Amino acid sequence: MPRPVRCRRIERLPVYRSFSPDDAEAAENVIMTVDEYEALRLLDGEGLTQGGCAARMNISRTTVTAIYDSARKKIADALVHGKRLLIAGGSFEYSAVVIAQSIIEKGRSTMRIAVTYENGEVFQHFGHSEHFKLYDVVDGKITAEQVVDTNGSGHGELAGFLKAAEADVLICGGIGRGAQMALEEAGIDYYAGVQGSADEAVKAFAAGTLEYDPDAHCDHHEHHEGDCGHEHCEDQHCQGHR
Repeated sequence: MPRPVRCRRIERLPVYRSFSPDDAEAAENVIMTVDEYEALRLLDGEGLTQGGCAARMNISRTTVTAIYDSARKKIADALVHGKRLLIAGGSFEYSAVVIAQSIIEKGRSTMRIAVTYENGEVFQHFGHSEHFKLYDVVDGKITAEQVVDTNGSGHGELAGFLKAAEADVLICGGIGRGAQMALEEAGIDYYAGVQGSADEAVKAFAAGTLEYDPDAHCDHHEHHEGDCGHEHCEDQHCQGHR
C-alpha cells in the first residue's frame, strides 16, 4: 500500500487560475496543482531558499525540489507548445489564518453564513471586502450576528479567512473564478450576484427564497473554461478540499 501523500501547507491561494496564448486557441490543458504553484510563488516570487520554502510549506526539501521541478516543466510545456495552463487541485491544507478579533463560538448544529458587508448592504466585490458580517442560523432562525474586519486580506487569503471564521456559506455580489475555486477548495458554498440589504439576504437564504446569480463574476478576473482537472486530496487530514 503506497504511503499517503503529505498535505502541503498553502499560505495564499492563486487568484488567477487560467492562462492561455493570445495568438492561438489552446487545444490542450496543462494542470498545475496548487501546491506546485505555492512552491513557485515562494521560491521565485519571494526568493526563498529551498529550506525556507520547505519550512513554510511543512514538507521536506526533497519534496520541494520534486514539486518545483514538476511546476517548471508544466510551465515550459504550456509556453513551448501553446497549451492552456490551469491551476487546480493537489494535496494541500491552508495555513492557519489569524483573525484579529474574537469570533462568537459556533454551536454544533449552527450554520454560519458570511456576507460581504458594507454599510448594511451586500458588498459587490468579494476580493476587496474589508468586512464580513457573520450570521449564525439554527433551524432557519438567526441566533447571532457579528461584523468582522478582514484586516486587509487579499483575494487569495479571503477563503482562508472565512475558513478560520468557520463559515459554511458565503453570500456576495461579484466574485472571480479564482476566488470561487478557492472557496470550493475550502468547502464553503457561495451564492453570488446578491444585492441589497445583508440582513434581508440572510433571512431569504434561511427561508429558501434567496435570489442569486450563479454566473455573477467580477469582470477584472480571469474566467475559467472547461475541465479544470480538479483532484481531491486522499489524506483525510488535508483540509484544503471537501
